[in-house]
Amino acid sequence: MSQPTTNTPQTLNSATAGSKPAHFNRADHQRVVVTGMGAITPLGLDVDSTWQRLIQGESGIKPITHFDASTYRAQFAGTVEGFDASQFMAAKEARRYDAFIHYGVAAASMALKQAGFIEQVSAESAPVQNVDSDRFGVIIGAGIGGLQTLEDNRDALANQGTRRVSPFSLPGSIINMAAGMVAIKHNLRGPNLATATACTSAAHAIGLAARLIAYGDCDVMLAGGSEKGSSPLGMAGFAAMGALSTRNDDPTRASRPFDKDRDGFVLGDGSGVLVLESLAHAKARGATILAELAGFGMSDDAHHITAPPADGDGAARAMVMAINDAGIDPCEIGYINAHGTSTPAGDVAESKAIEGIFEACKDRLLVSSTKSMTGHLLGAAGAIEAIFSIHALLDQTVPPTINLENVDEECHLDYVANAARCVTNLNYTMSNSFGFGGTNGSLIFARWSD
Repeated sequence: MSQPTTNTPQTLNSATAGSKPAHFNRADHQRVVVTGMGAITPLGLDVDSTWQRLIQGESGIKPITHFDASTYRAQFAGTVEGFDASQFMAAKEARRYDAFIHYGVAAASMALKQAGFIEQVSAESAPVQNVDSDRFGVIIGAGIGGLQTLEDNRDALANQGTRRVSPFSLPGSIINMAAGMVAIKHNLRGPNLATATACTSAAHAIGLAARLIAYGDCDVMLAGGSEKGSSPLGMAGFAAMGALSTRNDDPTRASRPFDKDRDGFVLGDGSGVLVLESLAHAKARGATILAELAGFGMSDDAHHITAPPADGDGAARAMVMAINDAGIDPCEIGYINAHGTSTPAGDVAESKAIEGIFEACKDRLLVSSTKSMTGHLLGAAGAIEAIFSIHALLDQTVPPTINLENVDEECHLDYVANAARCVTNLNYTMSNSFGFGGTNGSLIFARWSD
């Protein structure tokens, strides 16, 4: 991965992107492809139903019903409806673990089935087939982890004493347990990790998993993120920061990235998981290849715990590094799934970063924020948005930014307002994720053809 020579915004443009240092040689590393995807989202309980509602411009945002939120500043979220954890793990086991673990296990199982490593999705143990499990790893991240489980056990301790605290209060809530449970269920004996980099967790998980494959440490990785942040403390904490939209009278229109009337993000729950494998491994087993993971870049703003620099410098550096990793000209990217959280500062900073890098071709670049429909899934956002970026390549369809009625005067791109866009010759997509602490990650996916 290359580094810009300076960190001044003037260097982060199309002239910088696409240039390679002399030492870089992609032929030294394995190519990485995507062969399976699974998702649990506010729009659906699998990838297909989620994608179909997404391209129809439907909102998954609704009033909170799993606790009394009537006194909260924000009373709505992108919650998961109709999910039954007992379809993916034994009911007794499910009761021990937080919902973010349930979602991660479910999404991973669906991804494994699509990739052909298991025959069916069920509550039973399902060791992967026709693969060396010692070279099959897992990275599933989360921004917060089992917050609801911790809240419940803190309440039990305060109201009923120590004997009412579950022995699973900690192992049932820690961030790495989604990856751990997936490995146990499917006998995956390679590297097992969890990224915890706030809202960049899933993007980092996917990018780092790809690096493990590219450098030959593994043949296959499950990678993504999972989150269930819509607990009482989660909702109250983000609202106390002034981060959440308070459009309680109109929840479906609350998430409005790049719109001048946006007033904060909407919390979302769910999970997304990809099966990544080396191109050689996928071809040897006759797998259906969905896309290639062509580039990955990381950076940090080193600026503020929650706010980006106004010029989007950190975001720009992550995008430039992803472009350089892919070895492409920035103008080959036709669509960017933006981080686009619907916050006043964040949307403008990201737009400025994109405009600087894609200056030569910004008039034909499409950018949208699917958080307008799903809400912000925190540590899972980068995974479901990677899935959307891959589906854009597969279907040659770009999902919209809904609720975009009056574009902010500081945002100057085509944000695919309110209706999906059919395209032709979409060969590269980018997915951006940025998190608290200034951490940034960008992924580039390439359309697959033999």
